[in-house]
Amino acid sequence: MHNKNDEYFQELKQWKREMLALRKILQSEPLQESIKWGNACYSWEDKNIVILQPFKSYLALGFFKGAFISDTYQLMVKPGKHTQAGRQLRVESVEDIQQKQVAIRQYVQQAILIEQKEIPLQVNESTADIFPAEWATRLAATPALAKAFYQLTPGRQRAYQIYFSTPQQSATRERRIDKMIPLILCGKGINDCTCGLSKKMPYCDGSHKVLKKN
Repeated sequence: MHNKNDEYFQELKQWKREMLALRKILQSEPLQESIKWGNACYSWEDKNIVILQPFKSYLALGFFKGAFISDTYQLMVKPGKHTQAGRQLRVESVEDIQQKQVAIRQYVQQAILIEQKEIPLQVNESTADIFPAEWATRLAATPALAKAFYQLTPGRQRAYQIYFSTPQQSATRERRIDKMIPLILCGKGINDCTCGLSKKMPYCDGSHKVLKKN
C-alpha cells in the first residue's frame, strides 16, 4: 500500500529518477521521511537533518546544520552570502549521485551525530543575538524565503528574529513565522505599512484601522 510519501515521489515531474535514487540512499540510514514545505525531508528523532531541494540546473541535498559537517570531499556549497548553518550538496544526475554516494552517506551520518551531541545553531552576532531553531529550519528549507529575508535591512531582520524567538512554546513560534512569511516575501518589515495609507511611510502609523471602519 502506498502512503502519501510514496505518492509524492510517484507524482514528481522534475528530477524524478534522481530523487528516487537519493530516497533509496536516505531511507537506508536511521532517518524518518516526511514531506515538509513541499519537499522530501529527513529527520532523526524529530530533528531535521536534510531536505531534497529541486532547482532548475541541479538537485540539492540541503543539510540544515551543514556548516558543522567536515567537508572531506569538498562538496558543500553555501546557498547564500548570509546563510549561517545551512549547506547544500548538489547533484545533477543519477550517475553523479552514484559517484557521490559514499560522501552523501558520510555527511548524513555526521549530521545525525551533530544532533546526538546537541550542537546548537550559531549565527553572526551582528545580525541577531537570538536565532530560533524553527526560523533557521524554515530558511534552510525555503531558498526563496531566505533570499527575501536577507535582502531586508539588518534592523528589519532583527525585529523579526526577536518576534519569532519571544514565545516559549515552539508551536507559538511556528504560528508567528507562518503569519509573517507573506510580509517577508513582499520585502516588508514587521512594522512596515501594508495598506498604503500611513503618513509615516514606510512605517505603519495605524492608518489601516480606517479601512476596518469603512
